[in-house]
Parts: sequence; structure tokens; C-alpha cells
Amino acid sequence: MGVFSCDFGKIFNVSLNWFEYPVRAHPHHTDYVGIVWHGSYFAWMEEARIECLRSLGIEYSDVVAMGCDMPVIDIAIRYHRAIRMGKAAIVKTRLAAIEGVRIYWDYEIRSPDEQELHAVARVTLVTVDREKGKIIRKLPAALQEIMEKLK
Repeated sequence: MGVFSCDFGKIFNVSLNWFEYPVRAHPHHTDYVGIVWHGSYFAWMEEARIECLRSLGIEYSDVVAMGCDMPVIDIAIRYHRAIRMGKAAIVKTRLAAIEGVRIYWDYEIRSPDEQELHAVARVTLVTVDREKGKIIRKLPAALQEIMEKLK
């Protein structure tokens, strides 16, 4: 285990900077009528969050190597407009806040021209010690540095 240097009690302000992750609705993302299946949105949001962290210099495998997991403990999604097979979309994500041990990420899934809103969501994560299976109250220093960049 690494040294932990962050006080989770601090609340971060919502970032105005969205990370954008392009996706395309392939056949395996859709139901039998060619509309994106609701679970595909969850996978796209996770991919966007992981790529956002990667863009700032931390791979998820680095988080695991620190002895951490970051499981989703809550997710709320509101669907607005279906995405059909073959269509492109942009998954936008940002760190919304850190409150106590909870890490909140916001999402918007839009058309590439941003004229159509397909879904909005909020995902809540916690950081867990992989070995002990208990919530970590302070982020590892490297992960804290990345979170600071997302403010």
C-alpha cells in the first residue's frame, strides 16, 4: 500500500471542463430493433471515465497497483432520446464532487453536433482497499493529484 495524503472530507466544486469520448452504436450495443440497449450506456460511461483518467496520466491498472478498486455504488440515468445502430455519439464526463468517501461523476451523452441529448447520468464511486475490502478514507497521493486536475 502506498502513502495516503488526501482528506476526503473536502468537497470539490463541479468542473466546467467536460472530457469527451466518442462512441458509435455497433450491432452488439443494440436490441433486436436496432436501438442501443440501456446497459450499453453504462459501459460507455465507464469507458469515458477511464479514458478521462488516462488522459491525465493515470491508467486504471495504476489504481489497481496502488491496492485500490473504485466500485460504482450508485448510478442514476435519465434517457432522453434513443440512439440507433450505426449512429455516433459523444459521452461527456466530468468529476462533479467528492463528498466524504463518495466520488461523483456526471455524464451527458449527446449527438456529435450536440443538438440531441440522449441521456444524462450521475455515477457514485468509492475507493476500496483491494486486500482488506474496506473503504479507503484517503486517496493515494497519485490519485489525489489527478483528482485535483479535474477540479
